Amino acid sequence: MKISGTPEVALIFFYNRLLFILFFFLNRWKNWWIRGILTLAMISMFFLIIYLGSFMLMLLVLSIQVKCYHEIITIGYRVYHSYDLPWFRSLSWYFLLCVNYFFYGETVADYFATFVQRREQLQFLIRYHRFISFALYLTGFCMFVLSLVKKHYRLQFYMFAWTHVTLLITVTQSHLVIQNLFEGMIWFLVPISSVICNDITAYIFGFFFGRTPLIKLSPKKTWEGFIGGFFSTVVFGFIFSYFLAQHQYFVCPVEYNSETNRFVTECEPSELFQMKKYSVPPLLQAVLGWETVNMYPFQMHSIALSTFASLIGPFGGFFASGFKRAFKIKDFADTIPGHGGIMDRFDCQYLMATFVHVYITSFIRGPNPSKLLKQLLILQPEQQLSVYKTLKSHLVEKGILQPSLRG
Repeated sequence: MKISGTPEVALIFFYNRLLFILFFFLNRWKNWWIRGILTLAMISMFFLIIYLGSFMLMLLVLSIQVKCYHEIITIGYRVYHSYDLPWFRSLSWYFLLCVNYFFYGETVADYFATFVQRREQLQFLIRYHRFISFALYLTGFCMFVLSLVKKHYRLQFYMFAWTHVTLLITVTQSHLVIQNLFEGMIWFLVPISSVICNDITAYIFGFFFGRTPLIKLSPKKTWEGFIGGFFSTVVFGFIFSYFLAQHQYFVCPVEYNSETNRFVTECEPSELFQMKKYSVPPLLQAVLGWETVNMYPFQMHSIALSTFASLIGPFGGFFASGFKRAFKIKDFADTIPGHGGIMDRFDCQYLMATFVHVYITSFIRGPNPSKLLKQLLILQPEQQLSVYKTLKSHLVEKGILQPSLRG
């Protein structure tokens, strides 16, 4: 570009251009520094919470759930201009309270049976838990109907549906996360870490090698990043599982000890977490030079978890991208500088939580003697005696006990 005028004018022009370029790059690097520092801070905080134990992790999940719910509800509040709707915000939080009461009450009844048995007040709440939950929800439903205003009918039903879909996305999924956590911290850490690893490695591969667009909803996503993230995540999950599987703290189911009033993670590790020898397929023997390999069975399951995290998990992010585009917003919120809202960081985790829960119930979980024993202890003495006689008769028929054995 030709600059007319004296040399001083040209010098001032180029000096201004130089300042503009410097300001642009400094501002860009400033954002990177902010994101980097906050990322390290969040990772450090996460490690600290893991060290503090399962109960703190549950509180973390609950806090994230409430914040994600708040961010999505706030978007609906702004987009639909729901400022004049009577009771809208109060009912939204009331429904959140009701649904959490239902799910966490189910968890207490399932995992804290011996603790509940010792307290009469809790026995009443647990025995009629579902009826109380339904009554609470019904109260909110009636309050919504009474709040209907003629000029806002359609908008009020929009927001009623918005609230319930948000509850389905946030509360139900966070409940499944906590259910996974009770199976052992490894079922919580490996899936979450796999999603994070895929997010990072897909970005790196896409940044350096990305050429082919993956999906229109996210123009920056590329096939190269998608494929590179997949292989990196599978390798990471396999190695990370190896280290976690060596420690009882991570592999033992989380149980409540009524004597110490604490959560404990002490057990004899199941077969999933005991080293076994596997034969290497003939095709790989020529490449690796090994005929057998020692590994934990859980590492095989980690491949399935990592595969889902890298191939299906990103669709949670694509869904969130489409949602934000539909309402012309960049982020769900500005809670974390440089990162957006909490929901922006956890959009892929919700799909992962459901998959892990379904995977555990379908392929991993079997009969749980300790949970069955807890349920038996709740029964009345005559019911326990009836169960004992039935079990004894069954064992005699099987030949495990002698018929002459007296109870």
